Amino acid sequence: MNRFLIGAALAALAVGAAQAEEVKLQLKWVTQAQFAGYYVAKDKGFYEEEGLEVDVMPGGPDISPTQVMAGGGADVTVDWMPSALAAREKGLALVNIAQPFKSSGMMLTCLKESGITGPEDFRGKTLGVWFGGNEYPFLSWMATLKIPTDGSPEGVTVLKQGFNVDPLLQKQAACISTMTYNEYWQVIDAGLKPEDLVTFKYEDEGVATLEDGLYVMEDKLKDPAFVAKMEKFVRASMKGWKYAEAHPDEAAQIVIDNDETGAQTLEVQARMMGEIAKLTAGSNGALDPADYDRTVKVLLGGGSDPVISKAPEGAYVLEITDKALQ
Repeated sequence: MNRFLIGAALAALAVGAAQAEEVKLQLKWVTQAQFAGYYVAKDKGFYEEEGLEVDVMPGGPDISPTQVMAGGGADVTVDWMPSALAAREKGLALVNIAQPFKSSGMMLTCLKESGITGPEDFRGKTLGVWFGGNEYPFLSWMATLKIPTDGSPEGVTVLKQGFNVDPLLQKQAACISTMTYNEYWQVIDAGLKPEDLVTFKYEDEGVATLEDGLYVMEDKLKDPAFVAKMEKFVRASMKGWKYAEAHPDEAAQIVIDNDETGAQTLEVQARMMGEIAKLTAGSNGALDPADYDRTVKVLLGGGSDPVISKAPEGAYVLEITDKALQ
């Protein structure tokens, strides 16, 4: 009898596992607290509760989320809206299905000794900028300030910045791109003090754009089964994000547990999670039309060569988030 019951239980488990719907999530960067909500949702069983088996795939310097999506390597990806809109304008029809990040963490961090006290002092200076889609907010900001990015005396020299802070530490650039939750603290950990720096947050400068949203390919939304699966995924993911906000230390440990490289430390991830929670605060996952309009306005204001030529029509589907949160 016991053997029969054990066999029946194992069979039931096998059937349940076979029925789990698979979801491949492509992250924008490596395993870190920036993506804690997804790791928490997986670790705490929130995806499993929805009948999902989610493969959280880390990104990296050689991985382009949009290219992964174009090649069919992921069902959903984390990307910044400027990058997604630029990709859409070039023919890759990405659609935002959820927006866990409410605020932008992007900023320029400058050496005070460079003499920069305000944006007007950027002229004639070298500024480090990330590319690969992350340059669009910066270029739009410079266009708004009417500062050329051609290296002229009245403009700025753009240094294509790697994903490190070396250009600032080695004084190759007066300012570099940083995130409030990551690179800024790398500068501090390298020995510089906050009083040695001047920071310009994109939020404070009125040129912030939406970061870390969830995107899928538009043609997949024609399949009701895929839409239903994404509703489950969004619901579980937002549950993970809100848990991470409420339990930052536990979320940081979960991130560490999922870091297969062993490169992350609990101290750094706990600090990062504290900053990330400030960016996800106030979001229930739904894309706020006002935030979307603000992002599009910034990107359309990109001077003679704007990031996008017009606001995309039918580019964003709110129904997935709305239904998932009901």
